[in-house]
Amino acid sequence: MGKLGVAIIGCGSIHRVHADAIAASELGRLVCVVDIVEERARASAAKYGCRWYVDYLEAINDDEVDVVHICTPHYLHSTMAIEAVRVGKHVLVEKPVAISVNQAQEMARESKKHGRYIGVCFQNRFNPESQKAKEIIDSGEIGAVKGVKGIVTWYRTREYYLESGWRGRFATEGGGVLINQSIHTLDLMQWLGGGVRAVKGSVSTNLLGDAIEVEDTADALLFFKNGARGIFYATNCYVDNSPVEIEIICEKATLRIYDGALVMEQGGNVRRLLSKESGQTAYKSYWGKSHAILIEEFYKAISDGDSGHIISVEEGMESLKIIDGIYKSSSTGNVININ
Repeated sequence: MGKLGVAIIGCGSIHRVHADAIAASELGRLVCVVDIVEERARASAAKYGCRWYVDYLEAINDDEVDVVHICTPHYLHSTMAIEAVRVGKHVLVEKPVAISVNQAQEMARESKKHGRYIGVCFQNRFNPESQKAKEIIDSGEIGAVKGVKGIVTWYRTREYYLESGWRGRFATEGGGVLINQSIHTLDLMQWLGGGVRAVKGSVSTNLLGDAIEVEDTADALLFFKNGARGIFYATNCYVDNSPVEIEIICEKATLRIYDGALVMEQGGNVRRLLSKESGQTAYKSYWGKSHAILIEEFYKAISDGDSGHIISVEEGMESLKIIDGIYKSSSTGNVININ
């Protein structure tokens, strides 16, 4: 079997991460790129040596294309993914998988109906510190999870929203700091902690109300399926993009993930299990460092017919359920059951 033919829809900044990973892939090759701005499509095609289109339907109907990467604004994810699987393509979607649980559920149904994978880019699950923490927790060696904490203190400017044309609006972005900046942290929290069954939270727009209709700050109490309890805080109102903090307290030890490192505290002793990897990245540091790993695992699944390492629509939906629950809780003041 030859390399899988790949199309990237959307030539914004994140598409470079995908295109570079495909260029280095042993299993995929870039056939074409798509963008409604012709100049962007042309420039990407020239850089990566592939065809270009301005109409994504031409790409998903291209006979050389086996896999479609969707790197477009959030509100386009579900429509494009469903159309692609209906014509026989596998799909890898940048986060969030969709802007509503209902959209994600429809994507899952269409994926199964047409026998094609839809994967979601929660690449931080593949970071070494995330993988090691998951391995330790799942082994049972430090006992059951009792508590999970996640903190995201970042910043976004008015221009970030006003210049995009789609960010900062519920209809096109689907939300604010929850669905865009901190969704990776929510995904890691529920993945490491064993899944969330209910939430109580609140959202507010503290700084950017003159530019956005969505929240720039959110907090939540998370009730996990296994009885653990979590706390979560995220904001875009800080003055820098500080490293995300995640803490998992278990019966026999505490794990902390911070800035690419993993630390275990046990019986008063603190051990650094993994240190931050040295070296510079060509991309924004907060995008993480594991897109290429996730993409290659997705291609392996297609080639081998084994979906074990795919982050499926159903898994991607869990963070959407949490976000939806936080919005509902914020408006009602109630605890919201999500699973």
